[in-house]
Amino acid sequence: MDSSVPRAPLADGHSIDVIGYGVYKVPPENTGDLCSTALAAGYRLLDTAALYGNESGVGAAAQAYSGEREDLFITSKVWNDDHGYDATLRAFDASLRLLGLEYLDLYLIHWPCPSRDLYVESWRALERLRADGRVRSVGVSNFQQDHLERLLAETGVVPVLNQIELHPYLQQRALRSFHDQHGIATQAWSPLGRGNVLDDPAIGRIAAELGRTPAQVILRWHLQHAILTIPKASSRERISSNLDIFGFGLDDGQVAALDALERDQRFGSHPDRVN
Repeated sequence: MDSSVPRAPLADGHSIDVIGYGVYKVPPENTGDLCSTALAAGYRLLDTAALYGNESGVGAAAQAYSGEREDLFITSKVWNDDHGYDATLRAFDASLRLLGLEYLDLYLIHWPCPSRDLYVESWRALERLRADGRVRSVGVSNFQQDHLERLLAETGVVPVLNQIELHPYLQQRALRSFHDQHGIATQAWSPLGRGNVLDDPAIGRIAAELGRTPAQVILRWHLQHAILTIPKASSRERISSNLDIFGFGLDDGQVAALDALERDQRFGSHPDRVN
């Protein structure tokens, strides 16, 4: 069961779908069915985390998938309470048990938690998991440039990906430039700004011009900037609609109009304040 979703190369030689299905705040009892719906629609990347409490539902959908395990790309993340070398290894074991899988495609440190000062130890644990073949790629989430620079300085190992809040109102251009310089893929969580960007008049105008939804326009903007995305949706229609972004493009003027929406506005937490 091939997917129509293209994959982007990662610096470690693996590849990742340019768009996936995220399950943040998806109720555990609904996760399996919604993930199966996403797989039927053509998604192959499922993104979960220990925090979400729904890893077992993601695992159930992955196990029920009728294609090859190699076709799927499953991501999870270690939560803040489990920072540190040994604690991270234990947290990974717990996540893998809940998922019911033999390996993960990508494992991330969910937040740097700078005041706890354990993210370098957690990163060394991720390196160990990769070396042992239990996870194929390792990365981080919500890391800022100074956090990334410390990982590079102290371990010499570059995360293949940093998953960050990113949408037209928060474009993170300086961080994206740092990523590009170091071969780190940028993946956007909340690519639709938790729904807050959908009603922007400029986006509405472009959507009307193209006969597309505002969400499709925003996700296409990410795609044209080589930003990976993991939008969440809770209905079959929106799950399918969010994936339907490969049959059209934004022209230079339309991209510029979305670029002009930058306002440094977060709808999630600032990484320095999460500990």
